[in-house]
Amino acid sequence: MNLFLWIVAGLLAVAYLFGGGLKVILSKEKIAAFGPSARWVEDFSAGSVKAIGALEVLGSVGLILPAALGVLPVLTPMAALGLAMIMVGATITRIRRGEFTLMAVDLVYLALTAFVAWGRFGPESFTG
Repeated sequence: MNLFLWIVAGLLAVAYLFGGGLKVILSKEKIAAFGPSARWVEDFSAGSVKAIGALEVLGSVGLILPAALGVLPVLTPMAALGLAMIMVGATITRIRRGEFTLMAVDLVYLALTAFVAWGRFGPESFTG
């Protein structure tokens, strides 16, 4: 289970680092040009999109570094919880926009981040 949690956390970290990094670097117009799955940015200010991206980047770092370095490993499940909250917001945004098919991806990310949080707070805690 520990290995599986590391794999899921690693894959999530890469995905959030990439996605969050793009939100920080690119303008919201360029993000919206990626297609229907990225048009949610139209509902947010440029600053909000950058803030979401920055939180995703911080969350991706928090999924790996604290546990890998053994410095405050409790930050790992907390980062997973933070990313889960971002995905709850993403799901609500998709519902509000009527993008139910696109919402499935957000729900998968939500489930994976919740799984990492549960696993690292519970059965595979770094403090146990």
